[in-house]
Amino acid sequence: MARRKQGGFELIASMPWPVGFVLGIVGYVAVRYGIAWYFSSAGGPALAAVGKASQGSAFSMLAWILLGICWLAALLSFISSRHRSNLLETQTGLDSLRGMSWRQFEMLVGEAFRRQGYSVEETSLGGADGGVDLILRKGGRTALVQCKQWRNQRVDVKVVREMYGLLAHHGANSVKIVSVGDYTSDARRFAQSKPIELVTGDALLALVRTEQTVQNTKAPRPAVAPMRAPASSSTPDCPKCGAVMLKRENRATRQTFWGCQNYPRCRGTRPA
Repeated sequence: MARRKQGGFELIASMPWPVGFVLGIVGYVAVRYGIAWYFSSAGGPALAAVGKASQGSAFSMLAWILLGICWLAALLSFISSRHRSNLLETQTGLDSLRGMSWRQFEMLVGEAFRRQGYSVEETSLGGADGGVDLILRKGGRTALVQCKQWRNQRVDVKVVREMYGLLAHHGANSVKIVSVGDYTSDARRFAQSKPIELVTGDALLALVRTEQTVQNTKAPRPAVAPMRAPASSSTPDCPKCGAVMLKRENRATRQTFWGCQNYPRCRGTRPA
């Protein structure tokens, strides 16, 4: 699956809006004055002549164009940020989640993870039919996210297998599938002992309500347990962070044990 390359405008628009604002000013100064200064100080009459010529209207026009592009991208970033924030703040329950379009649902999920401290990249590889919708980065680790805004259908094992198969292709550490509804028993069994997090609508709604409370009261953000579908009783939770544990093997003794899926960030273990 080839990734669509972002252009410079799209890249700036995907950044926080103050970044685009500052880049515009830096770019304007660099083009309007930096080019002339560089050639004038480089030495030689020819370069000095180029430096003098660069102070003309052509470079001035280019500087203003660059400033306008960066500030327009910053404006779009600001509008998009406000829209995402409004989507999260106006959710009232599962019915409101079901009433969203798939694109709005993807934006909501991205905002929820962004508020958890993730760097969120919208890949444009997914869409209404599935695929990688978001790439999350945090603490040197990468997670692939697929958003399933299915109103009356449980996510089956085929979807989970397909996403798991993309781990190596993208060089990611884990997979997260976020659904308004639930997952089939086969999907849950396949996800066990793998770096796969199945997020139900109830879990997503709980996170949304937590973020709404934080936003409205300005209270410190509480620690949020991993959003996932209930695990099988045969798969324990990490005693330190609450994440799903994976069965591992001690290379020295060949004994098996349960280790946290977030290793090495979390080193929680349980005997097998």
